[in-house]
Amino acid sequence: MTAGEIINEIKHLPPGEQAEVARYVRTLDAERRLTPKELGELAGKLANENDPAKAQTLKEEIASGFYGTKRDA
Repeated sequence: MTAGEIINEIKHLPPGEQAEVARYVRTLDAERRLTPKELGELAGKLANENDPAKAQTLKEEIASGFYGTKRDA
């Protein structure tokens, strides 16, 4: 089954079950560590970012992606 097929199935679930899927996805996202390639891409973006707020967001994404720390959902 492809991701597109799964998403289509989720669209047809009752709202309560869709909410359960959404909670699960947020949990996966909070626990997932980024690959070295993904971390490198974020580091490259950070090196080229001039906006302090965007730079801070990138730093937080890098830390979260490296350590797999949970973020508030």
